Amino acid sequence: MKRRHFLQTTSAAAAFSAAALPKVQAVVAKSEGRRIPLGKAEHCIMIWLGGGMAQIDTFDPKEIGDPKAKKAGSYYPAIDTAVPGVQVCEHLSHTAAMMEHVTALRTVNHNVVDEHAAATNRMHTGRPTSGTVQYPSIGSIVAHERGSAAEGVPAYMLIGYPNPSRGPGFLGQKAGFVYLTDLDSGPAGLSRPADLNAGRIARREELLSTVRATGRDRFAGDHLFQEYDAAIAENLRLSGPEFMKVFDLTTESDDLRNSYGEGFGQRLLASRRLCEAGVRFIEVSHNMNFRNGTGWDTHNDGQLNQHLLIQELDKSMAALMKDLQQRSMLDKTLIVINTEFGRPAQFDSGGGRGHHSTCFSMVLAGGGLQHCGAWGVSDELAMKPVENGVSVPDAFATILAAMQIDPSQNLYDGDRPVPMTDQGQPVSALFG
Repeated sequence: MKRRHFLQTTSAAAAFSAAALPKVQAVVAKSEGRRIPLGKAEHCIMIWLGGGMAQIDTFDPKEIGDPKAKKAGSYYPAIDTAVPGVQVCEHLSHTAAMMEHVTALRTVNHNVVDEHAAATNRMHTGRPTSGTVQYPSIGSIVAHERGSAAEGVPAYMLIGYPNPSRGPGFLGQKAGFVYLTDLDSGPAGLSRPADLNAGRIARREELLSTVRATGRDRFAGDHLFQEYDAAIAENLRLSGPEFMKVFDLTTESDDLRNSYGEGFGQRLLASRRLCEAGVRFIEVSHNMNFRNGTGWDTHNDGQLNQHLLIQELDKSMAALMKDLQQRSMLDKTLIVINTEFGRPAQFDSGGGRGHHSTCFSMVLAGGGLQHCGAWGVSDELAMKPVENGVSVPDAFATILAAMQIDPSQNLYDGDRPVPMTDQGQPVSALFG
């Protein structure tokens, strides 16, 4: 390329980028010169549907099937949404009314079908399980890249049970999560016993300070000790009364709390409060109470009461979107519905569904994206991508880009560069 031509093209590109800034930021991927769109989300709430949400019974409905006649198809009738031409199942009526703020990615796919743990790992890290590298989760990547949005709060919180697939991998504990399973007791290890007075707390912290100082001298330069010491410092910082107030939902009105529903809904309400406090990424497990007996792993009889799960998800999801919208937070908060795989259109011998990973749905909402109700087209049984397939790296790249993170860059395992998303490309249509 001649120098004059290079200067002309780069000047034009710079002018275009400056003009586009009010709508969307953009960066250039270093490896191939592609423009990567970046969004404007400041927070992410990822709803985890453990077990495998049936795309054909939720966000990608097809012709009705019949378990008794072994006819493949949807279990529930479809309804129209606020987006013309986009339908969802009848039990998602509240979300359907707000579908202009939602995009169901209907053609997500990977190759892990039989094993829940491996698929859970894939849908948290974006990678196959490796015997040599422990990859970080999407939450840890966001925490590593952006940190918390305010002082005195963690960057990454998990409302659910801890698991290595949700962890920081080679990024280290600084990018790890703080977790809780019970809103009443708050984050594990941070709640102080009621009978522990200020004097006893001060004496314990003084003793701990002495032990930590001795350890720093004894293990100077030891990476593992430094991580452990940093984790203690973080726990002490977070166990104060200011952060713990976030989990007191009684300060919200009865009407608002009731609109979210019980259990899962209250966890979503706490997530909104965590975003307001400055937490960057929150993962919320939906099926901790197994309303239908099996959670989203709807083999056999789990299918019969699947509608209870869908209705609960629908009510709480819509309440969260409305609440965020009323607080002018929806454009700054990306909501993700994630799951390890989908379910086939065929019914098993017990009337339920098995596992299916070659075409299933993830859902994005809010976050300032240019939503279109649904992206990608599956076949007549929602089992194969027909148009606009979305790989797991592509889905992760879309989430990261929405969170203002360039997914084309590298992370580092020591001094070894590791591509952030295994060459994923964001769904550019969602960025305007």
